[in-house]
Amino acid sequence: MALIIRMIVIAIIVYLFYRGIRYLTDPKRKLDEAFEQERYYFYDDVKNVRKNFFITYKGALFEGEKYMGTTDRSFEVVSIFVWVKDEASLQGFNRDDFIFLEKEIRMSYPDAEINWKNPIEQLMKKGGTA
Repeated sequence: MALIIRMIVIAIIVYLFYRGIRYLTDPKRKLDEAFEQERYYFYDDVKNVRKNFFITYKGALFEGEKYMGTTDRSFEVVSIFVWVKDEASLQGFNRDDFIFLEKEIRMSYPDAEINWKNPIEQLMKKGGTA
């Protein structure tokens, strides 16, 4: 009986350790933490085209929708639409910030055309600050 209890306690400790490691390495948790601290973080499942990606930067949360198509070489993500979750969080952003975000997106999706939804689209067309 004592042996069974020891095995159960060991199994619980191993399980809790496993869950702790999973929690600390969870990319969604890292995204939330970066958003709260107004840092840059890119959260994406590159292998799953159906899942949108998220970027947090300077206190704003952006979401990007990926579309698959063909390139000269293979099937790739060829189009991406990006929008901000809360337009009020764009205060203080300028065109250079969005160019930085485009460069970061292109690291994962070099063949994709990146389209911004309003009001960012208007800023990118004419230049200036948001």
